[in-house]
Amino acid sequence: MDKNQIRELIARRAARELKDGDVINLGIGLPTLIPNYLPDNVRVVLQSENGLLGTGPSPAEGNEDAELTDAGGGYVTLQKGASSFDSATSFGIIRGGHVDVTFLGAMQVAENGDLANWIIPGKRTTGMGGAMDLLAGARKVILAMEHTAKGTPKILKRCTLPLTAAGRVNLIITEMGVMEITENGLILKEINPELTIEQVQQATEATLIIDKNLKAMTE
Repeated sequence: MDKNQIRELIARRAARELKDGDVINLGIGLPTLIPNYLPDNVRVVLQSENGLLGTGPSPAEGNEDAELTDAGGGYVTLQKGASSFDSATSFGIIRGGHVDVTFLGAMQVAENGDLANWIIPGKRTTGMGGAMDLLAGARKVILAMEHTAKGTPKILKRCTLPLTAAGRVNLIITEMGVMEITENGLILKEINPELTIEQVQQATEATLIIDKNLKAMTE
């Protein structure tokens, strides 16, 4: 698979985690693709930390509105009944625990749920952004991420980069499989049917616990 196919596979599988009526926040990057693959029978409210509630899929090329962007600057559409407000109100929604699920990307994630996704030491950055608030305030945290970075594992025993938050990740979705973080460790719940368990473990520094009811990962 090329990079675009990998990203689509992850976004399609992540969209299946959405439940009717959920308030969802999407992090910058790959998670912003998720609304393009919403199941027909699911209606969710998408919240963007720059001050939007009720965003929709990406607009068709040529129909972009410069006034409508997500927190990463990508163009969005609005659903019927959508609202806009200032950033302070938006973060009040997040910090008040009103976001059911947030989907984020990751540079590194540890088997205990620690997440590092904001800085590589020595490189310039504009800051942590809202990820810290989302990790603390959302009821469930799901990572939609590529399994490795140029072949180097991103799912580790311990993060080596500065943490965004400790112990807050619940579920990891990659092109290789779906992993749940539990008190007992990292459980492989679904696997890409084109791969073996050995191949997934080889690409994962953390120790995988294989679910006794391991399923094939589907879109």
